[in-house]
Amino acid sequence: MSEKRISIAVAALGGQGGGVLSNWIVEIAESCGYRAQYTAIAGVAQRTGTTIYAIELYPEAEINEQDPVLSLMPVSGDVDVVIAAELMEAGRAVNRGIVTPEKTTLIASDHRIYAIGEKETMGDGRLNGDEVRSSLKKAAKNLILFDMDKMVLKSSSVISSVLFGALAGSGALPFPRDAYEETIRKSGRAVETNLNGFDLGFTAANGAENKTCTQMHTQLPTSLDNIGQFPEEAQPIITYGVHKLVDYQDADYAYDYLEKLSGINEPELLSETARHMALWMCFEDVIRVADLKTRAERSDQIAAEVRAQSGQIWYGHDYFHPRYEEFCDTLPALVGKGMRKSGFWKAILNPFFNKGRIIRPKTIFGYLLLRFVANLRWFRRFSLRFKEEHKRINAWLDLIKTHADNDLSLAHEIAKCPRLIKGYGETHARGINRFSRIMASIEQEKTLNAAVITELCDAALLSEKGTEFNQVLNNSQLTGLTGSDAEKGEFTWAGSS
Repeated sequence: MSEKRISIAVAALGGQGGGVLSNWIVEIAESCGYRAQYTAIAGVAQRTGTTIYAIELYPEAEINEQDPVLSLMPVSGDVDVVIAAELMEAGRAVNRGIVTPEKTTLIASDHRIYAIGEKETMGDGRLNGDEVRSSLKKAAKNLILFDMDKMVLKSSSVISSVLFGALAGSGALPFPRDAYEETIRKSGRAVETNLNGFDLGFTAANGAENKTCTQMHTQLPTSLDNIGQFPEEAQPIITYGVHKLVDYQDADYAYDYLEKLSGINEPELLSETARHMALWMCFEDVIRVADLKTRAERSDQIAAEVRAQSGQIWYGHDYFHPRYEEFCDTLPALVGKGMRKSGFWKAILNPFFNKGRIIRPKTIFGYLLLRFVANLRWFRRFSLRFKEEHKRINAWLDLIKTHADNDLSLAHEIAKCPRLIKGYGETHARGINRFSRIMASIEQEKTLNAAVITELCDAALLSEKGTEFNQVLNNSQLTGLTGSDAEKGEFTWAGSS
């Protein structure tokens, strides 16, 4: 009996349509002469929490006097097909032992939905996707893995229809394509879009579209062709940085980027420096936010996500909460610095900034307001924020170039230090403070080595309070960098404001 039984497990997050997919599998099985049963094993959260759907099929023609006994949950080592709607869900299925190299066909989407634990980590808390992909190849007998989320957007469907198509294309179940499509039609909901998603999934599972590529859409000025002066190994990341900076500001800004990189010759160090500096030079300010909110591609993406039909009108609500400090950052450097320190102006203006507001970019007023702010891009070079960030960037680069010749490992660690700088508001201020203290330690301590810098950076990312970071500073006996004054940023560093 067990040889004729087909065991299927569907792993999905709440809201991804795992129940819909399971119902489709049951319906096609019953229409093709199979006895079917499925149960849902819900996780902690109904929405975005993991749910496992256990499905078992048995051919009616093989049933004699006694009904088959079907399992209520997937059994380790006895699952024929595992379907995962996200990369880490596939990895968790492997950890549960329900994917085996002797038996299991694994069908999974390659995209990521980051867990809360990954998002709330101060540093880069993302799990290693490459390690998961490697384990999937080893764990499954047959692996079908591609980015289904892109196909969802392309077809304006849902991921369950793409997964259903991939299941059909895999040939793991003894049902014809027509039966799959008829099951979708019988559902009576969003038939055409679901059939589009099904078709894309079916085609991809057959290997026709397993590869996707990312292209930069910013047209570079021909005058930026001097990227070729840099070592070949570093050119891809530098090219990406140039594209990003042209999109963020203009071609002159990209030139500044290339000029700053000159003088760093070691390819690995150059690549690391180029990566972090490109991200740093594209710091998030109210001008950048307004620009991104009003781009046509964002409107198209939202329309696709809400499945707006041609001719339908939709409205979005964007929440903005720029603080008084961020307002000062956009002013001319001298004016902004004075107003930021002034208790008088803060008392007068802060009531206008201490509450967030809703802006509707699809209305005339909302769009024009955001475009007005976005068009201040030209003024960014004169702003307080621009001056302060580039002062830090230049001081950081000087340290890298100073140590590149005599201590390459230390230079590498200095190049990685901007990973502490992220976010906005208090998060950004806290990151800048700890980054500056580390840079000051490098300037002041002549015997400092790469291992100490690595330890300091790792400790700085552990918690908001900075207990671990201060402990490492104390243990390292770094002069002038500990105590309450240092915690407030009251110490001297060439790059501090």
